[in-house]
Amino acid sequence: MHPLLREARDTLVPRPAGPHGPLPPLLLALTLVTGLVDAFSYLVLGHVFVANMTGNVVFLGFALAGASGFSLTASLLALAAFAAGALLGGRLARALPAHRGRLLLAVCAAQTALVLAAWAVAAAADLPARGGVRAALIVLLGLAMGGQNAVVRRLAVPDLTTTVLTMTITGMAADGRLAGGPDAKAGSRLLSAAAMFAGALAGAALVGHSGQALPLPVAAAVLAAVSAALLPSRRTAGGWTAS
Repeated sequence: MHPLLREARDTLVPRPAGPHGPLPPLLLALTLVTGLVDAFSYLVLGHVFVANMTGNVVFLGFALAGASGFSLTASLLALAAFAAGALLGGRLARALPAHRGRLLLAVCAAQTALVLAAWAVAAAADLPARGGVRAALIVLLGLAMGGQNAVVRRLAVPDLTTTVLTMTITGMAADGRLAGGPDAKAGSRLLSAAAMFAGALAGAALVGHSGQALPLPVAAAVLAAVSAALLPSRRTAGGWTAS
């Protein structure tokens, strides 16, 4: 089997005794959630991301320069909400340090509640959102995605950050055979990029053709499915135990 295909297979169907247990496919599912949620935030909340903070820093510069279509308030609010979520996620990681399965389950359960709350707000409002509704949606989703990122950082599964793809894509190119590298981790890196793309594509399609709020219940359903998948193995040891 080609090394890329073998790596992709091992990411999608990891060995039970592997160093990360079943975390890799679950983190791919969370990467899909990132694409869905950011599609909603950018297209419905107006040129703001709630998961990819690099974009918000750039948008903040655009807004300060007076570029049309960018909001200084929205970018700052998204950054603040994400940072608050990351702070809470960091505290959660320190409260549940011994077992990565229980930690991921806890943050996914919290995310599910926050995304469902955002869906309830969006469903009761006129979209695209403005004013206080827009701010509430940015805060709820920013908290959810900040918490996810803090916990995923603690899980430390290589190349599966669920959000930042710049270094993932850099690794695919710089470590590839054309660059004289061993092409290691190409399968998992490609899957990570594909999951983000699929989430963004699905989110944009839902916003454009089905209903502007629909990416949120879909994201909540994926989060609930990840939580359900974690329930049976939350007491296991071995590859689940954090270092």
